[in-house]
Amino acid sequence: MLFAEVIVDISVKSLDRPFQYRIPEQMEEQAVVGAPVLIPFGRGNREMKGFIVGLSDTPQYDVSKTKSIIKVEKQGVVAESHLLSLAYWMKENYGATMNDAIKAVMPVRREIKEKVERRIFSLLTEEELKKARDMFEKKHNTARVRLLDGLLASELLWEEGYFYEDAVKKLGVSANVIKGLEQLGILQVSSKRLYRNPLGQNGMADDRKILNPGQQAIVDAFRKDYDFGIRRNYLIHGVTGSGKTEVYMNLIEHVLSRRQQAIVLIPEIALTFQTVNRFYGRFGERVSIMHSRLSAGERYDQYERAKNGEIQIMIGPRSALFAPFSNLGLIVIDEEHETSYQSDTMPKYHAREVAMQRGKMLSASVVAGSATPSLEAYYYCQTGKFKLFSLKERAGNASLPS
Repeated sequence: MLFAEVIVDISVKSLDRPFQYRIPEQMEEQAVVGAPVLIPFGRGNREMKGFIVGLSDTPQYDVSKTKSIIKVEKQGVVAESHLLSLAYWMKENYGATMNDAIKAVMPVRREIKEKVERRIFSLLTEEELKKARDMFEKKHNTARVRLLDGLLASELLWEEGYFYEDAVKKLGVSANVIKGLEQLGILQVSSKRLYRNPLGQNGMADDRKILNPGQQAIVDAFRKDYDFGIRRNYLIHGVTGSGKTEVYMNLIEHVLSRRQQAIVLIPEIALTFQTVNRFYGRFGERVSIMHSRLSAGERYDQYERAKNGEIQIMIGPRSALFAPFSNLGLIVIDEEHETSYQSDTMPKYHAREVAMQRGKMLSASVVAGSATPSLEAYYYCQTGKFKLFSLKERAGNASLPS
């Protein structure tokens, strides 16, 4: 018999501890750490939501008095176990409840209906399909005849298929008609999941720049540490226009070449189309974004793409820090002095501190950059928590403002 430790979805300090529930046998496969569940809670057994934060085969109380999970929410997003560990660290360090911390590390908590493209393909040759069409005409199967006429008129039926939605809307046939021809071995319907892409396909051309000696020195030092297995925190103190972004992209390129992933934090006010497209121009569809202006469907798809390893770089403000990467190698914090990195809701964390903790947990490096570093970052340089790099000249021989 399996038991689950469940945090109740209610932000009350007196309830900020896990409660043990029995896992019904039929739910054991779905009841994983991080899964959202529905549970009976309190004396009145009020149905409430919660999150599984631990599993055990040892009961803490009398089994006959231990309540059972009602169901594992199928429309919920499962939190990665290391993000739950990060949530616990945030709870302990920022005075929040575990429930609040879990919600912070899960920028997407509700599953959105997948966007699917379906196409119809013929399993018969053109001659065989015509014979089938004539047979249905003799039997007065008008809907089947109408469908096969439409398919035969398509020149690319055997190569690219016929859009399912066009068959339903333009040819006026029902799903049952298509399914019937599938069962007869005449047609085959293929489905392909489509991700909602907030970036589109309009990335800028990769305008790769030759690094100046100062930039190259930073890249070389990072690569040397990285290839020796050294993971640490760095601060790039670079004057405005010194080419910090080009340095970031070179560091990311190195991390990706080692089959790891990267997160790039940018203040929402600086998250412009041009900035994001600069990364897209270099890295293509390996890049995605996460920010508050995305639709629920777009946010869900980007979360899933990151979780499934279909992207390697996530760009965005504070919430992008919690992208569910399983092999994270680098976190970049651009304009680290910006106050928007400080959360104003519980838990009131600072993205820089949480990034450093996530990096420590996953053996990832953290690179912060600014023309005007915060006092905290500069203090970390003095105490050895950060390694300081300086870029004192503008890139491309540009002159500093007078």
